[in-house]
Amino acid sequence: MRRLTLLLLCAFVARPMIGQTTLNGAGATFPYPMYSKWFSEYHKLHPEIQINYQSIGSGGGIRQVIAGTVDFGATDGPMSDDQLKEAKAKILHLPTVLGADVPAYNIPGVTAELNFTPEVLAGIFLGRIAKWNDKAIASANPGVSLPDRDIIVVHRSDGSGTTYIWTDYLSKVSSDWQSQVGKGTSVKWPIGLGGKGNEGVAGMVRQLPGSIGYVELIYAVQNKLPYGDVRNRAGKFVQATLESVTAAAAGVAMPEDFRVSITDSPAPEAYPISSFTWLLIPTRIADASKGAAIKKFLGWMLTDGQRLAPPLSYAPLPASVVALEQQALGRIQVGGS
Repeated sequence: MRRLTLLLLCAFVARPMIGQTTLNGAGATFPYPMYSKWFSEYHKLHPEIQINYQSIGSGGGIRQVIAGTVDFGATDGPMSDDQLKEAKAKILHLPTVLGADVPAYNIPGVTAELNFTPEVLAGIFLGRIAKWNDKAIASANPGVSLPDRDIIVVHRSDGSGTTYIWTDYLSKVSSDWQSQVGKGTSVKWPIGLGGKGNEGVAGMVRQLPGSIGYVELIYAVQNKLPYGDVRNRAGKFVQATLESVTAAAAGVAMPEDFRVSITDSPAPEAYPISSFTWLLIPTRIADASKGAAIKKFLGWMLTDGQRLAPPLSYAPLPASVVALEQQALGRIQVGGS
């Protein structure tokens, strides 16, 4: 009887492991707080599905999904046509949420929320505006006492979708930036110090008096870093909020492959350095259990999962985009299907 009880106990303990499916992904740090929350909450609902995610930057996520070493990737900058051709299977870009890059700064003695023009941001990151009391900054911030202090520029050191969004924006608003640096997940920076991940940039800005860097909104909020309003194309200085980020996506014509840029939006209330962020999903998944698990998660993400976005300072997807993505899930072939 004792032996039978022990066998039954072992069987009960082992039972949760039967049918366990583990999915491995890697990529963008921009949405990492959101993805961590999603994967944790989804596992509570579906203990049989475990989703592991490495926050290594969009460049790393793209490389791993091309190599087929992960079940899915994540990026804030769409894959290029050449990168898509390298992949072993067709890759589907699925927008997950909307976020914003913000100029976060650390200026001792300055507590005001600063305004930044496109020209000032390009000038700082090109190394042409080197002092916080430069007249170009002062003119956008009347009444603010700015110090005669050197500006320390902080940027990403790794391949990064956050960098793609930032440089995509600067390329649109500055012809000098476009011709001298350009856009990409990695660029040749004219000036500055590099930090790894949004975490690294936020940490360096927090530690270095006189510094400025670009981070995803939630990292500025979590690190209690002040961040500036940015003048949009309509001429308004706009703070990054759920409403202003959503406004940037309003009226955008979504292409069939979902690769779209919404930086420098013409919408009057738009925050201009906003972006979708994407999961990179192979459209042919040989492992039937993994394929079914991925599709099941994506269906949840597009519905119930969207409600978890606002508390983490991400804007949920517009309903029109959700509808298009739900249709796109049919392109994912599982096993022999």
